[in-house]
Amino acid sequence: MSSILETIESPADIKKLSLPQLETLAAEIRERLIHSVSKTGGHIGPNLGVVELTLAMHYVFDTPTDSFVFDVSHQAYVHKLLTGREKLFHTIRQPGGLNGFMLRTESEHDSYGAGHAGTALSAALGMAVARDMSGGSEHIVALAGDAAFTNGISFEALNNIASQTKRMIIVLNDNAWSIDKNVGAIAEYFHKIVTNPTIAGLHERASGLIGRFGGKTATHLRRKAEEAAKGLIGPGMLFEEFGLTYYGPLDGHNLPLLIETFKFLKQQNRPVLLHAITQKSRGFQPAIEQQKKFHGLGPYNAETGETKPAGQKTYSEIFAESLSKLATANDKVVAITAAMPNGTALDLFRPLHPTRYFDVGIAEEHAVIFAAGMATKGYKPFVAIYSTFLQRAFDQIVHDVCLQELPVVFCMDRGGLSGDDGPTHHGLFDISYLRSVPNLIHMVPKDEDELADMMYTAMLHPGPSAIRYPRGVGPGTPVKAKPEALEIGKAEVIQDGEDVAIFGLGAMLPEAMRLAGMLESEGISVAVVNPRFAKPVDAACVEAYGRRCGLMITMEDHVLAGGFGSAILECANEQEIATPVVRIGWPDEFIEHGKVEALRAKYGLTAEAAMEKIQPYLATLRNERMVAR
Repeated sequence: MSSILETIESPADIKKLSLPQLETLAAEIRERLIHSVSKTGGHIGPNLGVVELTLAMHYVFDTPTDSFVFDVSHQAYVHKLLTGREKLFHTIRQPGGLNGFMLRTESEHDSYGAGHAGTALSAALGMAVARDMSGGSEHIVALAGDAAFTNGISFEALNNIASQTKRMIIVLNDNAWSIDKNVGAIAEYFHKIVTNPTIAGLHERASGLIGRFGGKTATHLRRKAEEAAKGLIGPGMLFEEFGLTYYGPLDGHNLPLLIETFKFLKQQNRPVLLHAITQKSRGFQPAIEQQKKFHGLGPYNAETGETKPAGQKTYSEIFAESLSKLATANDKVVAITAAMPNGTALDLFRPLHPTRYFDVGIAEEHAVIFAAGMATKGYKPFVAIYSTFLQRAFDQIVHDVCLQELPVVFCMDRGGLSGDDGPTHHGLFDISYLRSVPNLIHMVPKDEDELADMMYTAMLHPGPSAIRYPRGVGPGTPVKAKPEALEIGKAEVIQDGEDVAIFGLGAMLPEAMRLAGMLESEGISVAVVNPRFAKPVDAACVEAYGRRCGLMITMEDHVLAGGFGSAILECANEQEIATPVVRIGWPDEFIEHGKVEALRAKYGLTAEAAMEKIQPYLATLRNERMVAR
């Protein structure tokens, strides 16, 4: 017998189902999520928590006419299953398959693409205002987790919603988690609402009447509930002050209640917020017991939740261990993260130095200024943020840190391609957006030991610095007991040569060595350089090889536009060196999700592709040799 899920080709099919069939469908969706994601990896916890919410939204509203805007959108797997992509779901996050986030080019039901937190309310308001100006009647629904409200953009949107539109629905999906437990005053505020028994009782009764009667009776009871509750701690008072009508909290897994509530909210001609309490990872006990791990992970056993042994340590773990050692030796060292203790591995630092660990929530801008403030008082903040997320704090890096030349260290995890997560998570722009900023040094390690050396160098450096390192594991180089300080702006010559010089930055150094081997097999003398610094580049090294060799090659896991290769070109130009520079890196386009090796092959970031690209220059070199003889 076919499942109900297999018969769902569009949201219209959901509306034909009875309530018992919807409950069955919810169970089938959970089963499908658990088994499919066990093979592909992905964000299993967040999606198991929004099954009923997403079903109820699609039952009541009509996409693509109505628009759903998911904050972050890592919880949109259920939405994808219900909007004609069920048969392709096994391809999620796989090369050529479905994206792990909302993607406008993937489906007309994906009204807004996302991958970073805090964008849903602003985007939904923009849609609502555009609808109002065009005289439309469609509904705009924003689904945002409670963690998104630790992000300042959400509050910037809240400040404008009531004054700019008369009709918009916000669903607050409250599960108390982002990747780690939510922190700060907002999390405490939501917790007070949820745990106050008097308020819970009032709103349960109000929700029951909304479901049974609707209309005036529901409105009357809601007002009574509001009046009574405001005399206590004021559930939703924060949102009411922003001009939104608050409903809840209610059970985010009660399908009948959710459906009737959405029907009621659909009739409201005012901006409203529905506070739904959900359980992250619902229906999969291993994930409930290990919430951080199952927020997003690789393949796992669908029955037990077990994953493959970790093997060698990742760059993130090396970073956290190295920082812990620095903090042990220096009581001015502090660690700051923006809701990513697990992703950056700072959860290894936290138990060792709990008073010098700070999680500020999904608030990268605040994290950077907070670090700047600490730096003015003599502390050495290490700010661990993914390269892609640090983009959000560019102004703060320029204005608050670099302009004042404060000794803040930006540790950019996922510097380079981020594989299966795709364009919202690739860290391909940080060299470009940072090397133009005065006073900042930018380091890129070739291996784990050099990462530890760079962290030590950054600790000693009196000004701002940045270190980018890739996702996952490195070459496995042992980290020595005591790190060594590097000379600022000094490259490391791996091997000397006369004809061609290859500058292999960071993770691309092994590919540079492979290319050198291919060239040497043709009788070409090759120098290989580990640049270490994207800024400042080693001008003396560039000059030496630029005047000696007939060709320079740069290889980087970064976009070519404004990247390390551009820095080498600029350096050579300043010294009036005419030697050709061939740059190997990512093109001027957003790179899709996929396996790193396959994407590098596709876009020419391999020794073989580089060899093909430099053939015209090699022919010139050979001709010059013949003339010289």
